[in-house]
Amino acid sequence: MHHPGPPRFLATGERTELAPRDPNPDGAYAWRVADAPPDSESTVGDGPVTGFTPDVPGRYLLGLDAPDGDHLLTVRAFPASYEGVDVAGGSGTAIRDRDADDGPRDYAAQGRHEGVGRPRVRVEASVVFDEEPGEEGEHAGEAVFTAVPSPNPESSLDADDLAVTFVVDDRDVADAVAAGRTNPRDALRASEGGRELRVPLDAVPDRLRVHAVAVARDPGEDPRVSVADAAAVERAAGDRAAADEAVGSEAVRVPDAPDFETVRLNDPPEWTREASVYEVFVRTFADADEGEAFDAIAERIPRIADLGVDTLWLTPVLGHDGKPHGYNIVDFFDTAEDLGEREDFEALVETAHDHGMRVLFDFVANHTARDHEWFQDAYRNPASPYRDRYEWQESGEPGTYFDWELIANLNHANLDVRRFLLDVVDEWAPLVDGFRCDMAWAVPDSFWRELRDRVKDIDREFLLMDETIPYIPGFHEGMFDVHFDATLYFQLRQIGRGAAPAESVLDAVGQRAEIGFPDHAEFLQYIENHDETRYRVECGDAAAAAAGAAIMTLPGVPMVYAGQEIGQRGRRDAIAWDHAREEVRERYERLLAVRRDHPALGPDGDLARVDYHVASGNLSEKPVVASGDAHPDDVVAFRRRDGDETLLVVLNFAPADASVAFDLDHGERDLVTGEDCLVEDGEGTERVRVDEVAVVPVSEP
Repeated sequence: MHHPGPPRFLATGERTELAPRDPNPDGAYAWRVADAPPDSESTVGDGPVTGFTPDVPGRYLLGLDAPDGDHLLTVRAFPASYEGVDVAGGSGTAIRDRDADDGPRDYAAQGRHEGVGRPRVRVEASVVFDEEPGEEGEHAGEAVFTAVPSPNPESSLDADDLAVTFVVDDRDVADAVAAGRTNPRDALRASEGGRELRVPLDAVPDRLRVHAVAVARDPGEDPRVSVADAAAVERAAGDRAAADEAVGSEAVRVPDAPDFETVRLNDPPEWTREASVYEVFVRTFADADEGEAFDAIAERIPRIADLGVDTLWLTPVLGHDGKPHGYNIVDFFDTAEDLGEREDFEALVETAHDHGMRVLFDFVANHTARDHEWFQDAYRNPASPYRDRYEWQESGEPGTYFDWELIANLNHANLDVRRFLLDVVDEWAPLVDGFRCDMAWAVPDSFWRELRDRVKDIDREFLLMDETIPYIPGFHEGMFDVHFDATLYFQLRQIGRGAAPAESVLDAVGQRAEIGFPDHAEFLQYIENHDETRYRVECGDAAAAAAGAAIMTLPGVPMVYAGQEIGQRGRRDAIAWDHAREEVRERYERLLAVRRDHPALGPDGDLARVDYHVASGNLSEKPVVASGDAHPDDVVAFRRRDGDETLLVVLNFAPADASVAFDLDHGERDLVTGEDCLVEDGEGTERVRVDEVAVVPVSEP
């Protein structure tokens, strides 16, 4: 239906884009402010895609008159003080609107906030039934939504000090009323502490979604509002066996009672918890003749799988303007002739699946190539029917970013553009396991929210990964599952250059929570990709080995860029397979195997700092230089824990071995090499000897 989607949580003065979903470009759509706080003067525009900016805190109700009826959307506005506290640039809108003369967004851009950052919240759903059936033989019950808020790591508040705001999804309210059920908002009960919402099951339609934010009021600080989280209770479709097989949900069973499933709506797919990604730059990965690249890549799939990765990210495979990167697309519905036929692409995906690998499609939604037929017509003819499908500058040139002169930004306020992009989604999503979304920061949030609901309603395990630099916590609110961690990337480069101590890598990981990402968000960890100079070229082999080990042992989803595993030096050059450094590949194989075999190293493993001393057996001394080629700042150690397993990880970015002492009861064997890594100094103190990485078990008291 054309309903604009889930409720919005905004700061006063913060703009959100409103758009009908699944639009008919020939349909009539009209927005209105149906209800607002008494002092508000906020309005909406006349177009089918428009903006709304709340001017005072409170609850707003926006109406959309669409061909399929009238729809209402709730907006909760909070004081403006929390706007922009997440990252430099504040939000996707702010990043899009920055001055193009600023140049490309630097990977070095660090998250920043004034005062204490945002809290976090997690929403869980459950269903409870009365033990005894009622007079009509039915078991009455309730859908229960519980919010678990947590303060920002820098906050002085406890979780008990946080407030919670719930909003029932307007779409489900409409469905309940249309089905003759009680309005869920009229029937709900909130707990005295405001952490729990209960809705009688007779008011639950086929699906009831509840969204919530946490609100923190630190002493002397303005209120901070979390990224919203959401959960759903759904009436199970089909028979009990089908419900039992539902992926990513819990089915509720009571004899002679209806079946229900509970779903956390913003969790990444379950399979990403153990995922490892391998990026393929499709035009230079394999030495192939014109039109045979897909076949050549497929031939190398067994070798890729043997490395130990399980997810294949392919750079764009669609018809393009001849530039080798493939991001300037001219045909969104067919594969590029230089790569192969569509059937060849589908065979490549099938080969990957046969080897236990999932495939990510590189989805470009911001622009087309200037060679695209729409743009060619629109550029020549101001009266062209395609003219309004692009952004235009006063100079008469198309809108673009930076110095990217071969692309033209699409106008996402145009319904033909939105319809077109949704058709592209429908064309390719059924063939693959997820989208890597190019320039996600440049596309309006409303489109990404619609895309998520569209693909997740078909396959809850479909992955959505954003390229947003710097990352934005709000992009985990009903949009993306996994986020590019450019902050970690940049910090690893700084360490490799000698511009920052190795311990700062832990600060980079800690920043995720500090700027407001929820604990269930996941991050793509990488040291190089097709846009960046190879790490070893810039920082040397020793640092490259340690950085590669870092992305495998820190919490996140590690990625290997094709050629990284064999010591490739060229960024987009043909991969020098015949000159592979097998010792580098073997090191990555071992690291991936250790990560796979030890869940403590995965996203669910707890990360904690530990006390350590480099090149000194006396724990009361300050660290001292081990040799002319190693320094204490080249080394970092940390603990990873999951369940009953605790591991000690030591990374050494120096070109010489380092010896590290710990006040911990740890093992002798390095899990990466399988060899004893302990040495003793002259006083008999045991130390871990580490080349680039050592992972040893810890005995917890």
